[in-house]
Amino acid sequence: MRDLVPEPLTFDAFAPFGTVIETAGATSFQINEGFATRYHAVAAADPGEGGTAILSIFRGRRRPDPIRIAMLERHPLASQAFMPLSANDWLVVVAAEPRTDALRCFRASGHQGVQYAKGVWHHPLLVLAAEQDFLVVDRDGPGANLEERSLDAEAFVRL
Repeated sequence: MRDLVPEPLTFDAFAPFGTVIETAGATSFQINEGFATRYHAVAAADPGEGGTAILSIFRGRRRPDPIRIAMLERHPLASQAFMPLSANDWLVVVAAEPRTDALRCFRASGHQGVQYAKGVWHHPLLVLAAEQDFLVVDRDGPGANLEERSLDAEAFVRL
């Protein structure tokens, strides 16, 4: 058993796993006669060969405390992005390999999203509010784009 302590989600800390999606530091410019700001190309979807990038909405529900981490999943054919649609903090658990000792836990603000790079091991959606919606960009198309793996030992996030 291992306790995971959430660390702040930053570009540098998350870089081995994908991209942090946020306006801070993004290239921006005024559009629509100056009534809107575009934060340009904050992430680039990778739907993989033969895939189509699609948009979906996922509704996550809070898990009981402490949050049990016993499995990971990955998408070997494409990237997958999550952007919260409300300002609630949420958790991101990732690992270079599906082992308990490799787990990292990040606390994302409600203004930060993530894009998991193709093949990155991660835990399914972990919300801290009772319920929270996310805009998700991922792949539709042929092939097996989901692998799940049980961990060698459980980990827990205690908030």
